[in-house]
Amino acid sequence: MRLHIGGTTRREGWTNLNIVPGPEVDVVGDCQDLSHLADASVDEIYASHVLEHLDYRHELPRALKECHRTLKNAGVFHISVPDMQILCWLFRHPKLSLRARFAIMQKIFGAHVDAHDHHKVGLDYELLRHYLAQAGFRRVERVESLGIFNDTSEMQMLGVRISLNVRTYKS
Repeated sequence: MRLHIGGTTRREGWTNLNIVPGPEVDVVGDCQDLSHLADASVDEIYASHVLEHLDYRHELPRALKECHRTLKNAGVFHISVPDMQILCWLFRHPKLSLRARFAIMQKIFGAHVDAHDHHKVGLDYELLRHYLAQAGFRRVERVESLGIFNDTSEMQMLGVRISLNVRTYKS
């Protein structure tokens, strides 16, 4: 099984789990509670611009532990989150228009298009690696592109990728 957390686009071989119902959502649910999945039952997990919607004290650690629990040994977790270092740098760019600065602000705090579209944590590589280690993940690789879905993980602003993309493995 391959689980796409936050998925809204159908792709063969992937099961879409999303907190918001939709035509392409297979399972409506919260990534903090994957109790419908058995331990070590998932080959891959993909979460693009999802984890920042979880609070850093309880929700994020709980979701990462659930992902670790459900992954098979040697399973891979593909993660993309807004890169707080890049976004802060871009926000301070001296030639940035008000419109561009507003768009960056939305990537930091969420677009607020529904009750779930609020960001509760800002992550850079060090912070994300720390949370992943606490959940039991040992090997974390930063990658330019995840190359699985054409989504926000590939987004650029002013010619710069705004996402922190990593792969981590359950060993």
